[in-house]
Amino acid sequence: MNLKLCVAQLNFVVGDMAGNAQKIIACAQDAYAQGVRLVLTPELSLCGYAAEDLFLRPSFIAACDDALKAVSQALAGLKGLHVVVGHPHGDDQRTRSVSVQRRFNMASVVCEGEVVARYAKRELPNYQVFDERRYFTPGKEACVFEVKGVRVGLLICEDAWFEAPALDAKAAGAELLAVINASPFHVGKGDEREQAMRVRVQATGLPLVYAHLVGGQDEVVFEGRSFALNADGGVAARGKSFHEERLVLTASAGEPLRLDGPVAAEGSFESDLWHALVLGVRDYVGKNGFPGALLGLSGGIDSALVVAIAVDALGADKVRAVMMPSPYTAEISWVDARDMAHRLGVRYDELSIVPEFEAFLSSLQADFEGTSLDATEENIQARIRGTLLMALSNKFGAIVLTTGNKSEMATGYCTLYGDMAGGFAVIKDVAKTLVFKLARWRNANDPYGTGVQPIPERIITRPPSAELRPDQKDQDSLPPYEVLDEIVSRFMENDQSSADIVAAGFAASDVDKVTRLIRLNEYKRRQSPVGIRVTHRSFGKDWRYPITNKFRA
Repeated sequence: MNLKLCVAQLNFVVGDMAGNAQKIIACAQDAYAQGVRLVLTPELSLCGYAAEDLFLRPSFIAACDDALKAVSQALAGLKGLHVVVGHPHGDDQRTRSVSVQRRFNMASVVCEGEVVARYAKRELPNYQVFDERRYFTPGKEACVFEVKGVRVGLLICEDAWFEAPALDAKAAGAELLAVINASPFHVGKGDEREQAMRVRVQATGLPLVYAHLVGGQDEVVFEGRSFALNADGGVAARGKSFHEERLVLTASAGEPLRLDGPVAAEGSFESDLWHALVLGVRDYVGKNGFPGALLGLSGGIDSALVVAIAVDALGADKVRAVMMPSPYTAEISWVDARDMAHRLGVRYDELSIVPEFEAFLSSLQADFEGTSLDATEENIQARIRGTLLMALSNKFGAIVLTTGNKSEMATGYCTLYGDMAGGFAVIKDVAKTLVFKLARWRNANDPYGTGVQPIPERIITRPPSAELRPDQKDQDSLPPYEVLDEIVSRFMENDQSSADIVAAGFAASDVDKVTRLIRLNEYKRRQSPVGIRVTHRSFGKDWRYPITNKFRA
């Protein structure tokens, strides 16, 4: 007998238990009408992932319990339908007369109005962006349940990266492994997952279905790309990346079972990165209720890239670009900013900061007498711009998107309360060299059907400059970006020591300068807006370094 199953690759909202429950119910009802008898929802689908310290609130757990009951009751009349729902679950355990609240990362199987099986996640990740040991107690037991004669072994995300949970499920009689997941995106992660699950399939001899979350949640993005592997390790089905989808596949009788379903094409490195940034912006703006976004459009490549991402994410009618020229703004910056705004069809305004800058200098004249121009005057200009953007945001409600890249965040080539002022840092985890690659990729591709090449070629080829003093260029004070970004990657993302980086062929002076700047500017990064994580280590939850720190290796 064949079993038709559905992966509910859906976009949930943290804390919206009622809305999430309705999504699950609607998906399950539609799937049932198509002959599906097993629906898999992602990890913690009922409450959204990750709810962080909301997990510590008993009222939050109680609301999840109520939502699970609502799902079960709403689907009670669908005979034979099994729905796997991810949710947190709490219980009280008494130890020496003391009541201890335990919480589990749970998957419950609901069928005909009842919870017929439960599984508690066993392997709790506590690295990178994960902090599950803060919230959950590990489970201990395998869980196998039967649907239409097929015995299904449940696993939750990290469990499938280890040998024991899958082997225990097989020993308990599983013929099919069902893994529900919420695994944050970073470039290359999709291939890593498929390879890791292929190892699990080969070790157990069982086919596997990987049900994954899609959507943005604060600084992390989940790309979907759910998939299924047959017992020989071959891809049997794959969902689309960065889109909601009800992935329907069939498990056919045999030893082992044979899985079959649609296989979506894989995206390129740049395509996946672009779609991750777009989804991150769309969900942060949309889920938090902002009517749109605004940003400073300087005529440089970083702001150009951000406005292109924002338009793909939100539509031109919800994006506003503001050009704020200073005494040092080049004429071509005006021309290129106007050109790009026209290409994309966004609202475009020009607000000169010259009067405000002159007023600041006049107010500070007595105090600054006898001193030379330095970064102080540069930062004043950046802070005037930040103040103007935040004023527009306060007045009209649109969120300010900041435009600093990872190279700048690493080295402090950014101004507190200036270009760092805003609500969401779109390319905070995108190195400068990758900024150029993404700009060229977007000009060569039109994934959202805008019909335009958004970024003027001169913006891409022109040497980057903050334009805060005469004839300024970024490379006047930083190593070439190819060098800078590689040092940042080695030191910050991969924990190589300065000595190791020098031994790899980099000039000691460059290594010393870059690593020193990374250390010195931790205090700035702590005050920066949240931004989208797209590498395996970002300046955010992945990076928890002390501000006061004398270690130098």
